[in-house]
This record gives sequence, C-alpha cells and structure tokens, in this order.
Amino acid sequence: MTVERGLLPAGKLPHRFLAKLLAELPHQDPQLLVGPTVGEDAAVIDFVAGSDRLLVAKSDPITFTTDQIGYYAVNVCVNDLAVCGARPRFYFPTVLIPPDQSDRTTVTAIFDQIGEICRKLGIVVAGGHTEITPAVIQPVVAGALLGEVDRTRLVTSGGSRPGDVVLMAGAAPIEGASIIAREMRSRLLELGWPAGEIEAAADYLFDPGISVMAPALAAADAGLVTAMHDPTEGGVATGLQEMATAGGVGLAIDLDAIAIPELALRLCNAFGLDPLGTIASGALLATAEPHHVDDLLALWQERGWQGRVIGAVLPKPAGVTATRGNVATGFPHFAVDEITRLWA
Repeated sequence: MTVERGLLPAGKLPHRFLAKLLAELPHQDPQLLVGPTVGEDAAVIDFVAGSDRLLVAKSDPITFTTDQIGYYAVNVCVNDLAVCGARPRFYFPTVLIPPDQSDRTTVTAIFDQIGEICRKLGIVVAGGHTEITPAVIQPVVAGALLGEVDRTRLVTSGGSRPGDVVLMAGAAPIEGASIIAREMRSRLLELGWPAGEIEAAADYLFDPGISVMAPALAAADAGLVTAMHDPTEGGVATGLQEMATAGGVGLAIDLDAIAIPELALRLCNAFGLDPLGTIASGALLATAEPHHVDDLLALWQERGWQGRVIGAVLPKPAGVTATRGNVATGFPHFAVDEITRLWA
C-alpha cells in the first residue's frame, strides 16, 4: 500500500485512508456478517451458525473528556449496539491511568461510574484490564461490549435505500455541549456565563442524556427502520456522510431541520465551533420507508423522544447535498471533530 507522508490530525482517521487500511485486514469469514467498514460501528457475527440470535460486538475509547469517563465509555458502546437492534450483555473495559493521576480516589470513581451505569442497563462487567502507565497523559477508558440481536431484527448503518426518508431523534450536539461545559467551565465563567447555564449544559450528559438505547431498540423491535446510526466524532454531519458511505447512497439533507438546542448553539459559538461537526452522542439518525415515517415518529413520541424528518435518501450519483432556507448550500465536511478545537 502506498502511504502519503505527513502527520494525521487528531480524531478519527480520514475515511479514504481508513477504508484502505481496513481492506488489508483479514476479515473474510462466512460467519462475519458485518465486518470492519467505514460507517458501520459494530461487528455482527453469526457465532452459532443457524441460531436465531446474532452476536454484536463493539469497542470504543473515550479520549475527549475525563469527567464521568466511565459513564461515557459504557454509553457510547451501548449506543452502537442499540442502533443495530442489539441488547448489550457483557462489557470489557480497559482502564489506563497516568502515574500522576493514579490516586485511589480517581481510580475508584471510574470504577464506580462503570459499575453504576452497567447495573442500570443490565450489563455484566465480564473482564477487562487496568494499568497505570506513562503512555497516557489523562485517564482513558477503552471498552469492548458484546450483545445479541434476533436475526430478523438486525439493523445496520448501510441499510438505506433510495426513496427512504432520513430522520433524526433527539437533538445535537448534546454530548458536545456537555463536554464544553465540563471541560471549559473556568473559561466560561471568565467570559461572564451564568453558573446556572453552565451547570444545565453539563447536565446534558444525563438530561436529555447521551444514550439513544431506548429509541433505537424501539424502532428496531417495531421493524420501522431500514438503517440507524449513532453520530459521535464529527457530529451529525459526519454521521450522515458515514450512513451514505455505508449504504452506497446519496442524501439530500435540510440542515435547518436538524434540532440544535439554543444553549448548545451558544456554547459552540462561544468557542467558534460548528454544532453540526461537534461530537453528537444523544442524537439518533435513521432512515425509513415513507409509509413507516408517521408510525416511527409516533413511537418515538410515546417514549419521550422528539423526532423529525431531515431529508431523503437518493441514488449514490446524487452525492450528499444540503439546503438551508430551501436554498442549496454545500454540505458541511469536518476533517476532525470540532470539539478538538477547544484544546488547539
């Protein structure tokens, strides 16, 4: 493989480069139904051939934040299983602590966070690894999560078809707003932000929360979606591009239809971040056949989730396009997540 010289930016690998790397890995096996692919965030394995249950597996690290890192680590993995229609079962955290932060209070807090959310979601911590190492400069939790899904209820990021409708449940960037408030609290106070607003944004982690397990599993169980995706790094804009890549389709997106809380928008503006490119756990992207849209929106509403139509699925040659105020505009692209600019 020919490799271009030069350092890569922080965050996810560029999609084209990642696709080349993944193509070189050994992943050919008839039992691997969904393997390493740009846009697909969990593996699906026919672990017991012929069974009506499929194994779904996911791994993910938390590197942007340290506050409530155990809570983040579990939920981001749960989200990626839930958008496949899978129930989470067994979690394996790897906890890396730098020597200068290796006090018992810090380590205990991380374990408590992991234990609390796993108990709440019925997840068993089945193993893992903990290490104090100078290889990291802040605590890092990299977790692997196993779950299962009924074969007939499996959903992937790449299931969209031309003619489908694109929807979003929740709002964005919920996770990004919480990170800004938690990591930049002192700076916000210096800028004159009311402490109450900072606390409200910090609490976005829990209310409305970064978990999309409830609306994702409800949609999958009801058989109302053709694809689902959990937008994380790179925000909603990158999540939509990943869905298009995974499905080999085009998208036409109304950017004005994407729900952005006023407080989250102001927080992003305070640091010059585009909310559409800011880490967005807490939002759920989905596609559905037109005749299922009303039922899907009603289902989400019953479970306390506001959903809305944000676009349409087109044939691949149409590309990923956008409008604002019914006027065509360039679709936003983000080489790295906007949240990284907080520490630039």
